[in-house]
Amino acid sequence: MTKKFTALLWLERGLWVVGIALALWCAAVVFEARHVRNLPVPPPQAAVLPGDVSDGAPRPPTAVPPGTWVARLEAPGINLEATVLEGTSDATLARAAGHIEDTAFPGGAGNVGIAGHRDTTFRPVRRIKIGDPLVLTTAGHIYRYRVTNTSIVLPQDVSVLDPTDHPTLTLVTCYPFHFIGHAPKRFIVSADLVGETSRPAAPVPPG
Repeated sequence: MTKKFTALLWLERGLWVVGIALALWCAAVVFEARHVRNLPVPPPQAAVLPGDVSDGAPRPPTAVPPGTWVARLEAPGINLEATVLEGTSDATLARAAGHIEDTAFPGGAGNVGIAGHRDTTFRPVRRIKIGDPLVLTTAGHIYRYRVTNTSIVLPQDVSVLDPTDHPTLTLVTCYPFHFIGHAPKRFIVSADLVGETSRPAAPVPPG
């Protein structure tokens, strides 16, 4: 067995090991993302958002730790269902949509910003249209929005996340949707609140 053949054999084995490791890592990422997407909505008593308090529920803290469950986002017209976690770190956006720091929380006045990757969580957003409904469900409430505008902006144009004088929801993802690598622009979905209802507290089992 020549040295060249031995080197090629070890190279082949090394590539197999790397390939298996990558496959296992990808499977773990997909499994984790699917698990997070299917997390249930907590009962009203477990509200963690400032301003999202149902009758009889304890008042949540004013600060929400990164990675905390925030809401469930749904867009029935495009079959979008996503869990929203607090923050927009790489680890958070790899698993779910992320509530953008320093924007309003659901239930508060102003502009709620939510970001998601265009090729995973927010893949269906490419099909969204003006007039489509959006539903944001928190532990204590169900907030219903209607899409009023879509736009394409540069990454440094953060004015789309400016506070508003009425309850709004802004979705942010990268654009173009089919771009390979880091996309140069951002696709923005703007929606106005059109209604909200409180989620009933779960009945207390007899003791």
